[in-house]
Amino acid sequence: QVQLVESGGGLVQAGGSLRLSCAASESILSMSAMGWSRQAPGKQRELVAGIPGVGVTHYADSVKGRFTISKDNAKNTVYLQMNSLKPEDTAVYYCNMKRGTYGSTYWGQGTQVTVSS
Repeated sequence: QVQLVESGGGLVQAGGSLRLSCAASESILSMSAMGWSRQAPGKQRELVAGIPGVGVTHYADSVKGRFTISKDNAKNTVYLQMNSLKPEDTAVYYCNMKRGTYGSTYWGQGTQVTVSS
């Protein structure tokens, strides 16, 4: 069982920045895919950004050009740099990682991001 611990959420004004971190309890080299999703009140959870073990990153259209996903294999950590934040980015952000091609997907506990106008 992989434990994922997110941090970095908080309250920020529109136009500001935050960096979320997701630390895994084991090496992320075994993960085939990692990503960040978010869920706003009354809405379905949506994928915000993804980064495969090997390959290119991808983003939801709503965050392209503003958010950047990255990883540090040595620290077993995935990051989400969020710039030019908007009130509509307000949500609970969840980290997830998938082990291998057919393995389990693990989720963090979520971190709240609130953007004030």
